[in-house]
Amino acid sequence: MEWHKDSYLISCSFERMDTDAVYELLSNSYWASERPKDVIVQSMRNSLCFGLFEYGKQIGFARVITDHVVFAWVCDVIIDPNFRGKGLGKWILSCIIEHPDLQVKTTGLFTKDAHTFYEQYDFKSVDTMQRVVHDPKSWNSLSSVNCL
Repeated sequence: MEWHKDSYLISCSFERMDTDAVYELLSNSYWASERPKDVIVQSMRNSLCFGLFEYGKQIGFARVITDHVVFAWVCDVIIDPNFRGKGLGKWILSCIIEHPDLQVKTTGLFTKDAHTFYEQYDFKSVDTMQRVVHDPKSWNSLSSVNCL
């Protein structure tokens, strides 16, 4: 699927994703700065990706892990700092929510910040349990890493 707005494009086509640009964006985030590029690419392959582009250059990214029926998990929502404040984060999240493959019972995400932003889209803060691998060196021994 693709969405167009002014000079911007959001695409779910994996072939359009610039893995170098996505790696650069995520390596500058607080949550994915230690992820090796091969782990990022593998996680992209195992997810429904949303790339944000301006004139063909990737300037944003988000991915969703889902079973397409019951559950979806939003991950790695990020916009290039030079393009923030233009409503592009809202647009990419709106595209995620309206995507026909993501009309599921529950959509979740984990974030330390931006709670007010996500609350605009009916996300609620709830207590959850999670298992986190704290040693990134152990990633090489995992057969599949989707979202930490």
